Amino acid sequence: MLVVVLLMAAGLFAGLLINKGARLSQQKVAVEGGTKFDEVMWYVGNNYVDEPDTYKLQDEAIAAMMEELDPHSAYVSLDDFNEVNDPLLGSFDGIGVQFRLEKDTIAIVSVIKGGPSEKVGLMAGDRIIYVDDTLAAGVKLTNDDVMHKLKGPKGTKVRVQVLRRGVEGLLDYTITRAAIPTYSVDIAYMIDEKTGYLKLSKFSATTASEFKKGVSKLQAEGMEQLVFDLRGNTGGYLNAAVDIADEFLPKGSLIVYTEGRNRPRQYMKARRRGMLEDMPVVVLIDGESASASEIVAGALQDNDRGTIIGRRSFGKGLVQEQIMLSDNSAIRLTVARYYTPTGRCIQKPYGDNKEEYLLESYDRYENGELFSEDSIHFDDSLKFTTPQGKVVYGGGGIMPDIYVPLVDDSTEYYFNRIVNKGLLYQYAFDYTDRHRKQLQAYKTVAAFDQGFAVSDAMFAELVKIAEEKGITGTDEQRQVARREADILLKAYIARNLFDDEGFYPIYAPMDEVLQRALEELKTKSPTDK
Repeated sequence: MLVVVLLMAAGLFAGLLINKGARLSQQKVAVEGGTKFDEVMWYVGNNYVDEPDTYKLQDEAIAAMMEELDPHSAYVSLDDFNEVNDPLLGSFDGIGVQFRLEKDTIAIVSVIKGGPSEKVGLMAGDRIIYVDDTLAAGVKLTNDDVMHKLKGPKGTKVRVQVLRRGVEGLLDYTITRAAIPTYSVDIAYMIDEKTGYLKLSKFSATTASEFKKGVSKLQAEGMEQLVFDLRGNTGGYLNAAVDIADEFLPKGSLIVYTEGRNRPRQYMKARRRGMLEDMPVVVLIDGESASASEIVAGALQDNDRGTIIGRRSFGKGLVQEQIMLSDNSAIRLTVARYYTPTGRCIQKPYGDNKEEYLLESYDRYENGELFSEDSIHFDDSLKFTTPQGKVVYGGGGIMPDIYVPLVDDSTEYYFNRIVNKGLLYQYAFDYTDRHRKQLQAYKTVAAFDQGFAVSDAMFAELVKIAEEKGITGTDEQRQVARREADILLKAYIARNLFDDEGFYPIYAPMDEVLQRALEELKTKSPTDK
């Protein structure tokens, strides 16, 4: 048997040598001046036994190439290009709805004011059953499937048939797609008579103008101090981060500098008098605050401006450029590192395992960092000092000036399981859907906050749903859950009615990091920055 195998192997090898010798000179001419990659693609395209999908092969090869680089270099295929880039452009072409998949059906959560869906009469709570005569209910669509069905070039039309509670039969609408604005400022509102709150979800092409508009609104309402929330903000455009930091820092202050092997050092400084230079500010961050968020937080921290509160940020100190390819796909290539004003690069270590790097936040939970500041250790060789003598560190994100741990309380375990399983959010959606007509009597967030309360019957219904899912708790745990649900369940229902403008003001008393920020601001005098 061994002899047979060896003879077969020899025969295969001989076949390779014969083919190589027969066409070598011709093929060498064909790919002269190209790379090894060009050679392989030419050989496969012209010699493979079957017709190869060369486009797919190139896509997969380029994606694999990017995987071998750092965790933030990536290939953006033509199919994924719009989905990846639209959030940072400030708008996309579509029908103007927010949706969720509810029991294999597209349920409209909200209709964007002034958008094409509102203009034709679609309403929150409608279920989309058909899209362009194709069944869209009960067919196990994914979120991506729905996006591809509803989004499309501006001016094109899509027909939808929807089921509306209390209306017999399906309602038929033809919607003309239009440019739908996306916003990076989730909310800007006054927490009290002198404290403004502004939450930023990303750094997009429209962020600077949105931010200034939000700040102007708050100043007109009497803002004397600001809570600037960057929690969960994973970043975006570098220039947007510089523009935002500029609003807090005196002209000439260093905000950030970048440098790479083929990118000379470039300094970015405050260029004008900012809207918020003289105003006390606290910045909220967490483990999902990354990239551009860390540039802003680092710029303020290193210039001894304001107070950073929360938990250690993600730790991304790399700069990517998006480079368009000939077929309108792209690569996002890391070309430089960025450095905060004291000279620190806050990029956390990374190895070959990209998934492990991106999920490092789970390690922070396991090693106790989220519950105790003492669990966090920095390399002394990456120690830096701000102008006023504050010690800061590189190599692992932005460490806040005031650390706020998660509460490790066993009495909250039952409620947290209900929340983490999505049952509270689901119940809020169902309740809103069943009582939409009554709830629409509340015309403002203030009216809803004053007039609506979570009833005992509602909580009992939630507990029963949890039990059906195998989640049970002690009497003490249920009492804690009852108090927590009064706020969070009410906030979720408010979001279904008023979007984020309803959620954040009602959720605020439950937000421990925000409450710690408000305590800190009470210690500031009007001249403190």
